[in-house]
Amino acid sequence: MALFKKKRTVGKPGEWYYCLEHKKVEEGPECPAKDRFGPYASRQEAEHAMETARERNVQWENDPKWHDAPAGGGTDDD
Repeated sequence: MALFKKKRTVGKPGEWYYCLEHKKVEEGPECPAKDRFGPYASRQEAEHAMETARERNVQWENDPKWHDAPAGGGTDDD
């Protein structure tokens, strides 16, 4: 008797993912979680996953809460 059951990667109908390895949209997870974005509510949202990620990265990079001034008042380039 196995102590741990192997989790299946079968997705639910209507859940869409973007596979980073294969660069394709898939319904239900076909690839491991480490290789995908999602779930998304629609195929169209999943198709724009990389664009959404780029937009969010720009927002986070420009968020002042994440870029506090260094303790010494200088720059990191010193």
